[in-house]
Amino acid sequence: MIVPSTSGRPFDAMLCDLDNVIRFYDSTHVARLERLAGLAEGTTAHVAYAPEVDLPLLLGQISKAEWVDSIVRGLKDEVSQSQARELGSAFAEAPFWADKAVVTMLRRIKEHVPLVLVTNATLGLESDLESLGLSDFADHVVSSARVGVAKPDRAIYEIAAKRAGAAMERCLFVDDRLENVEAAVALGMTGVHYRRPEDLHEALAPVLGG
Repeated sequence: MIVPSTSGRPFDAMLCDLDNVIRFYDSTHVARLERLAGLAEGTTAHVAYAPEVDLPLLLGQISKAEWVDSIVRGLKDEVSQSQARELGSAFAEAPFWADKAVVTMLRRIKEHVPLVLVTNATLGLESDLESLGLSDFADHVVSSARVGVAKPDRAIYEIAAKRAGAAMERCLFVDDRLENVEAAVALGMTGVHYRRPEDLHEALAPVLGG
């Protein structure tokens, strides 16, 4: 059900990405392994996030172990099999943390409007949120691996807006990837390209004040 706005707020629902907005990964160990293997820093990420390697994971079609196997195959011409396995495993199990300032702002906005996480994620998302202490953080979680469609496909935005109970043009969408923001804007949403907490603070100020 979509409820028309009568509040005078600039938006009626907050749709927010998870990775590189709320959650961040520590790549220190992977970078060290890459140096030891004679690889440029970021090589493993480049392989792991290639669409043909990453998308099946984000659509829930393969497990994390199968994703690691794909990373290993992608590195086979660069390093030894054992080094590729070590790099792939370290990348998949990199520790992560939540930005407390962003979490605080989003908990505050949730007091005013529905908060929906809209994330290209794996089937392990629920466990990850629990480990971060964020299991009950959002009103709804729209995970690509659960709904079978990933940003920037319009369907995932439609699912998120429906769960929020808000019209597209009454949703604020925040993401660190410009193409995802542009897709949301094309559907009528207000988009925020996230690069730093100040971007979020500015977007939420009309509701939160300050």
